[in-house]
Amino acid sequence: MASALNFTQLLRDAALRVTRPRVAVLRAVHTHPHADTDSIIRAVRAGLPEVSHQAVYDVLRALTAAHLVRRIQPAGLVARYESRVGDNHHHMVCRSCGVIADVECAVGEAPCLIASENHGFSIDEAEVVYRGLCPDCSTEDRS
Repeated sequence: MASALNFTQLLRDAALRVTRPRVAVLRAVHTHPHADTDSIIRAVRAGLPEVSHQAVYDVLRALTAAHLVRRIQPAGLVARYESRVGDNHHHMVCRSCGVIADVECAVGEAPCLIASENHGFSIDEAEVVYRGLCPDCSTEDRS
């Protein structure tokens, strides 16, 4: 999937200047869904060994602000980044190993869930995190 995308065009369409670090970070996020910052830095440095931690953090911030990537941070975990944006999907998180999987919207159109009280807010997104054991950890638990 990631190899078929034109990361340069995605950056241009978002009115971002095209730089090697931006392309590398965008490629890393597309290639490694739900990756944490350290994993993204390692992936970027495989092709750009000179890139700094701060440069990757800055690029992630710019890509998030431009809605090219989404930052998620389920409780108890470090921030993760994903390329699936704009569809208000949810996540499953394994209590044992921390693996994260995408889950389609629970019911209906965004924001999926209707709050019992909106307190005057104009709600456009709902975040749902399902927790449990992934198949690998469930199998280990039984043995």
